[in-house]
Amino acid sequence: MKLSQDDILARLRGDLVEMFEIPLERITLDARLYEDLDLDSIDAVDLIVKLGELTGRKIKPDAFKSVRTVRDVVVCVEATLSDDGDVVPDAAA
Repeated sequence: MKLSQDDILARLRGDLVEMFEIPLERITLDARLYEDLDLDSIDAVDLIVKLGELTGRKIKPDAFKSVRTVRDVVVCVEATLSDDGDVVPDAAA
């Protein structure tokens, strides 16, 4: 499955609105999951499960540990889809 970053972002935004009732306008690429979107660790686990449904693959928890922003999630999903699920987004980038 090949999805563009825009496709991944659109799906992610829809999932965040549906699952956590986050207003769409708050979900930007630079939005921080915990600080800006008020997600907690349980929410992150739920999100990983949902992203696994999108990718058809299990997202490795280690790959998700450094995810801090919506952009990091998009990069993590893209890496998983490209069979390079061990890529860990650089949170400092």
